[in-house]
Amino acid sequence: MGESLRYAAVMLAAGIGIPVLAALNAQLGTRIGSPVVAAVVLFCVALTGAVVVMLVTAGPTALRDVPAQPRHLFLAGLLVCFYVLSVTFVAPRFGVGNAVFFVLMGQMISAALIDQFGLFGAIARPISLARAAGLGLMASGLFLIMRG
Repeated sequence: MGESLRYAAVMLAAGIGIPVLAALNAQLGTRIGSPVVAAVVLFCVALTGAVVVMLVTAGPTALRDVPAQPRHLFLAGLLVCFYVLSVTFVAPRFGVGNAVFFVLMGQMISAALIDQFGLFGAIARPISLARAAGLGLMASGLFLIMRG
């Protein structure tokens, strides 16, 4: 249970960071007049942070295994790029709350499908009636938050 609590806390912090990221990068893009340049700056800072963590923890030895990996696994980087570019462009025009609302809706739908079918090597967790009701309640809650 303790490990699950730690994982939950890390993911809660990551979730808190998503709208903060959206607001900060949207503001940077607005201030410099280019959402794309703001995204490039974000990725440079993120790369620097990831390299530092890599060097402090496991080191670069695992990099030698990267070329042998299936190419479709690298789509994750393009998805992050799409998210950052889209939220940096959309948030100042649509509102951070509205933008993140639709991101969360997309995450719920995608996560449910990944779990339902065990896609991408994930553990299959079929959508039971209780899970479907929970997803519906979460979607309703997000809708109410957005409208409020």
